[in-house]
Amino acid sequence: MSWSVNFYQSQSGDSPVKDFIEKQDIVLRIRVAHSIKLLFDQGPFLKPPYIKKLGKRFYELRISGLIPIRIFYTIYNGEYYLLHAFKKKTQKTPLHEIKTALYRMGKII
Repeated sequence: MSWSVNFYQSQSGDSPVKDFIEKQDIVLRIRVAHSIKLLFDQGPFLKPPYIKKLGKRFYELRISGLIPIRIFYTIYNGEYYLLHAFKKKTQKTPLHEIKTALYRMGKII
């Protein structure tokens, strides 16, 4: 069974996660695409280390490697929405990255 995975779109039609992915080199794009496909294929059955639950309906898709990537997402009406993506450069996730994702989540839910 496959699950619906959507990219958050702003009112102006921009898709920040798609834009982030397109700016990465080919190796990172492939790693990100693989992780999104895992979410698409396994949905709620996908477990750590690939995801981490951060709050009610608020999750992190974890893409490890030399340059770790994080994609925040939510689940609404049985569909996954990719909200925000960034390169993880510090041990602790910067608060502004979380706030950006939560703001976008509020626009969907």
